Amino acid sequence: MNQSSVSNLVDHLFRHESGKIISVLSKLLGLQNLETAQDIVQDSLLQAMNTWSFKGIPDNPSAWLYRVAKNKAIDFLRREKKFKEVSPQYSYLLQSEYTLASTVNNLFLENEIQDSQLRMMFACCHPSIQEDSQIALTLKTLCGLSVNEIAKAFLTTDETIAKRIYRAKEKIKTEKIELNVPAGEEMISRLDIVLKSLYLVFNEGYNSSHHHQLIREDLCAEAMRLCFLLTENKVTSYPRAKALLALMCFQASRLNTRLDDKGNIILLKHQDRKKWSRALIKRGFDYLDAAAEPFEISPYNIEAAIASLHAASPSFEQTDWRSIYHLYEMLYQLQPNPVVAMNKAIASAYAINKQNALNELQQIKGLEHHHLYYASIGEIYFELENKNEAKRFYQKALQLTSSGFEQQLLISKINNC
Repeated sequence: MNQSSVSNLVDHLFRHESGKIISVLSKLLGLQNLETAQDIVQDSLLQAMNTWSFKGIPDNPSAWLYRVAKNKAIDFLRREKKFKEVSPQYSYLLQSEYTLASTVNNLFLENEIQDSQLRMMFACCHPSIQEDSQIALTLKTLCGLSVNEIAKAFLTTDETIAKRIYRAKEKIKTEKIELNVPAGEEMISRLDIVLKSLYLVFNEGYNSSHHHQLIREDLCAEAMRLCFLLTENKVTSYPRAKALLALMCFQASRLNTRLDDKGNIILLKHQDRKKWSRALIKRGFDYLDAAAEPFEISPYNIEAAIASLHAASPSFEQTDWRSIYHLYEMLYQLQPNPVVAMNKAIASAYAINKQNALNELQQIKGLEHHHLYYASIGEIYFELENKNEAKRFYQKALQLTSSGFEQQLLISKINNC
């Protein structure tokens, strides 16, 4: 069996299945044994790598992985014999050999897996844990992002993220935090962190920090799947969750048109809109309509509304840029951060004029190390026919990105100057 094929499949299963298995194992073993759950999953994936390289890939790799993880969990419980400490909720069922295996098997049923994932998302976002550590733990544990990927999402270092995850795990142990879904105001505050985590996962998939991979559809799909779970559960089905899923649908509809046959980036203005997924756009509008009741205004409602205007427009030039600019003004009121300010300024180039966009961009502080900021300024200068300044800012952007795809695009723009 080709070792590369096995490695790719194991990596895919890690992205798609590890969060599910860890969630179920944490429900069984208690959240304080999160590291044990992670160790079981890692051990199962390692066993898959070794066995499949020798014997070949099984017909149902996911089922194989679940079965091995279940068996390892049963072995751990038999070995430890501390059932009340490990799992107070199931201790009376785990002490008997007659009920041990069936109890573990029942927890791996599809509806239990979904329930466990919802609980896990909210447990990771417990208020005792600092917000940045909550998100880092969720991204690492449930969504399978690496420390490096999380660091790039936060514009910080690997060491900082590793410390945040460690602190979160220690907090869970010392405070004996349990897997539960809270109610009332605490539910809403935790839901916001969960949604922010899924937003970051989708973004990493849509515009990956990997040097050799711009789009990672597996991450986009996982973020959408987890968000769908939130919208389907009556406890978590808030308008903002539906709005985020609408946004993801609109963005995902364009995935197949963002690269040409040679792997070059195709910017929004040059994409073939006939190839956008009409099915995903329709789903986006359905979720956006559902997000209107009961009435609330969240950043996701506004971003989804912006994305819907792009999705509905027959061409880049016919886009309702004035409405988009107005929506970005509203978004900036809710989230006055430099990235929103940058997007608002870019929209103003088409809603007002290029000089206005340049003025707004030049006033932004906090994006001095962000390649898209300099690329955006370069683009405005290019459209104002100041190619010397355009080239200077494109070169700055080129120095700040590690993405091979974006480097290729910027080199092309520099050559055009």
